[in-house]
Amino acid sequence: MTGTGVPTMPVLAAAVAESLVRDVSQDLAPGPAAARERVARVAWSCLAEPGDGVAGAVIETVGAERSLDVVARGGTAADLLAAAEGEGTRPSLADVGVGLERWRPRLQNGAVERAFRQGARFAARLVVPGDPCWPEGLDDLGPHRPVVLWVRGRVELLGGLGRSIALIGARAATGYGEHVAVEASAGLVDRGVAIVSGAAYGIDGAAHRAALASGGDTVAVLAGGLDRFYPSGHEGLLTRIVERGAVVAEVPCGTAPTRWRFLQRNRIIAAASAATVVVEAGWRSGSLNTAGHAAALGRPLGAVPGPVTSSASAGCHRLLREYGAVCVTTPDEMAELVPGLVAVDAGDADGRDRLRPTRDPEGTRVRVLDALSARSARTVDRIAADSGLPPERVRAELGVLELEGRARTGFEGWTKVLHGRGGG
Repeated sequence: MTGTGVPTMPVLAAAVAESLVRDVSQDLAPGPAAARERVARVAWSCLAEPGDGVAGAVIETVGAERSLDVVARGGTAADLLAAAEGEGTRPSLADVGVGLERWRPRLQNGAVERAFRQGARFAARLVVPGDPCWPEGLDDLGPHRPVVLWVRGRVELLGGLGRSIALIGARAATGYGEHVAVEASAGLVDRGVAIVSGAAYGIDGAAHRAALASGGDTVAVLAGGLDRFYPSGHEGLLTRIVERGAVVAEVPCGTAPTRWRFLQRNRIIAAASAATVVVEAGWRSGSLNTAGHAAALGRPLGAVPGPVTSSASAGCHRLLREYGAVCVTTPDEMAELVPGLVAVDAGDADGRDRLRPTRDPEGTRVRVLDALSARSARTVDRIAADSGLPPERVRAELGVLELEGRARTGFEGWTKVLHGRGGG
């Protein structure tokens, strides 16, 4: 106890901290400073509920280790803000004060060590922002991004979620919905797209099963700890996902799934994926919460239409009408939602109908592609004028587009190549 009567969460001895971090780091060998950072982040994941934006802002501006020390020693909101040095959204004094009231009751001796030991017991790996396999899309959540992630299975899959689609929908799915989910999932993984979902009954489970059956990659995001799979009826499915895909949670082992944590879990599904498709959902389906997160983040959002007489598809129709979702009915249409993926003809050299990922962080390739025509050839100078880019940059991007099969050059200039739409 401190002089303020607040319980403390003592800092682990350096040797103990490094040992615990190594147990959940596999091939990663963090030094003392990195180990302390990981311990502090796990401690924060014990103190704050998922999606706690005040905690996230404190960690951003003060640092995980330093802010934890202030909280654990009974510091005030003013003490925390006085320690702020980093960039980020600076929280208000009132918000931090309320945050301290939420966090302090959770200061428990042994909580951090228990989280590490339980994680190691279930072969979970700890992933933090900045790690190579941290899903970059989660950073778009700002102060609401997860403090840490616990992963069972192929952790390297998380680094490739830029080529993934979240397939989600109702638990009480109809035969129509499950059929569409299976066809969509199988078709997408055949095109090299990973499937992300929440492992719930109904649409989620159908999407995961089809991905596994097709030999594709799939990631399940849970609302509770990885020591006890939920729902229990999907323990076998989740075990198979661990073997061939990845199961992820932001809370430590031993944490129960609650309604709030399910809602916050949805933000991870939406942010980690390149696009979200709602396969089947009722008017008030929880899937609309995930869709809302995707829309707020600016992620492409698709919805599968259903019979107008089916209440199970009312939520999808609502997304099409009120959220500006794209109507998608086939894997090809769903794949078009993912930025930077290009359809490859079956007649290409590798002989596979897959999607090839490309990176275009500045958007220059898209501008060049927009300036091309599928009907008439255009010169580099014309493309430069239409795209607003220097000719030398246009030539470089055209070379990449040609390698990807999206553009071709001829005697009169460059033309756009269309796939699956009757284009040249």
